Amino acid sequence: MSEGGEIGINWGRQTSHRLIPSMVVDLLLQNGIRNLKLYSPSDNVLRAFAGSNVAITVTLPNERLDHVLLPGKAAMWLQEKVRKYHNENINITVVHVGADPFSKFYQNTTYDNANDALRKIQEALAADGYENVTATISHFTDVLKPNIKKPSEADFRQDLKPKMLEFIRIINDSNAPFVLNMFPIYYVSEHKWDIEFSFIDNKSNFSIEDNGRIYRNVFEFVYDSFLFALQKVGAPNLKLMMGTIGWPTDGYPGANVKNAERFFKGFLPYIKNNKGTPLRPGASIDVFIHSLAEENLNKIYLGSFQRHWGVYRSTGEPKYKIDFTGEGRDIYPTTAKGVVLMPKRWCIFNNDTSDISKVKVEFDFACREADCTTLAPGGSCSHLNFEQNVSYAFNRYFQMKAQSTEKGNICDFKKLGMVVYDDPSVGTCIFPVEILAAEFADTNGLSRGGARAWRVCGSATMVLLPLIIVFLLDWV
Repeated sequence: MSEGGEIGINWGRQTSHRLIPSMVVDLLLQNGIRNLKLYSPSDNVLRAFAGSNVAITVTLPNERLDHVLLPGKAAMWLQEKVRKYHNENINITVVHVGADPFSKFYQNTTYDNANDALRKIQEALAADGYENVTATISHFTDVLKPNIKKPSEADFRQDLKPKMLEFIRIINDSNAPFVLNMFPIYYVSEHKWDIEFSFIDNKSNFSIEDNGRIYRNVFEFVYDSFLFALQKVGAPNLKLMMGTIGWPTDGYPGANVKNAERFFKGFLPYIKNNKGTPLRPGASIDVFIHSLAEENLNKIYLGSFQRHWGVYRSTGEPKYKIDFTGEGRDIYPTTAKGVVLMPKRWCIFNNDTSDISKVKVEFDFACREADCTTLAPGGSCSHLNFEQNVSYAFNRYFQMKAQSTEKGNICDFKKLGMVVYDDPSVGTCIFPVEILAAEFADTNGLSRGGARAWRVCGSATMVLLPLIIVFLLDWV
C-alpha cells in the first residue's frame, strides 16, 4: 500500500452462494477500493482482476507452511501464485505467509514454522527478481501479553519473544511492514470496558491515561500498545499497519448494522486524514476493512458473529452506509450489478406440532447443514417464536440448496415444510432469498488447509447448535 492512510478490504469466500469475481472487481472499482486481500488465491478469482490495477495481497495458508520449507517449493509456489498472474497483468504486491500463525485466538494450534516459511519466501522473492512484491506475517492482538492496563505496559508474550524477535529481524531486512489484526468490539468486551471505547467518536467519559497520553478509543490503545512492544524489542520505527479491522452486524452484543455504520463513519476519515495516535501523531496508517461480504460457512470458534463481518450481504447489497474513500460522506456504497436472485419463494414450517421430537430432529438437521447463527441468543432472529424459529431454519436450508434438488422436494422435512410466496420475515429477522450459485470457489488456493478449516467449521457448528435448540424448545 502507498503512503497516505490507504483503505483496502478483505474478501473471504467461505459461503454457499458466491458473487461472481468479475462482479466483485466492478464493485471495488466503483467504490474506489484499490487494495484487496484474498485469503484464498484461487485461479478464477485472480484472473478476474487482470488489467484492473487493484493491488492484491495473497495468503499462503497456515496448513501449507510446511510445504514451502521443502527444497525449491517456495519458488514453485511463487511461480504458481504470483508470477503467473503478473504475466497476465494482475497486480499481486504482497504475500501474507500464514494467517495469524502465532495466535491462539481461534484455536490452540499455532504454527511455529511460520518464520522459516517467511524466510524461504523472501529468499525466493529476492533470488527470482520479484522487485515489487513484499512478504510478511500477520499477528492478532493476543501475541501481546494479556491484561495490559496501559499501552506503555505492552510487550510480546514471553513464550513468543524469541519468535517475534526473529520475525522482526526478517522483515527489517526486506522493509516489509508489521501487520496487526484486531476486532474492536471483541477487544473491548474482553477487557470489560465501556462499548463506547470501541468507537473513534467515543461519547462516554471513559478514557485511559498513560504518562500524559490520553486514549479515548480502543484503536489508538491497541495500535500504541504494539508500538511500545516493538520499541521493547528494538524496532521503534517499523511500519505498523492494520491487516484486519471491522465490525460484525449480528451474533454478538452490540453487533448490529447501526453500530457498524457508526464505527466506519468515524474510523475511515480518521485513517484518511492521518490523525495518527498519541504515541505516533500524524502517522499514515494503512488498513484493510474486514470484510467485503457475509460468509455463512465461516468458522465460528468464538461465536456466530464470525459469519457476519460483511459490509455486503451475499446478494451484493450493502447492509449500511459507508464511504470507502474516507471522506465521511453519508452514502451507501455501490450495489453489485448483474446479480440474479433465485425465485421469491420461501420454505417454512407448516405448524404441525403433533410430534415435537420429529420437529426437533428436522430443525437440528437444517441447522447442521445451513447457517442458523442469527437464531442464537442476542442474534437478529433471537426474538422469534417456536414456529418462526423452525421456519427460519427450514428456509436457510432451502435457500442454501438452491430451492431444489435432483432427489425431489427440498422443502419436505418429513412433511413438516411448505413453500410460500409471501415474505415471512419478522421485524429485524430477514428470511433471505439467495442468489443463483453461478460461480463456485476454486478451492485449490486453500488446498489441504481449506479442507481442514471446513471440518473444524462443522464441529464448531455442533457446539453452537445446542444453544439454539435449547432456545427453540423453550417455546414448546
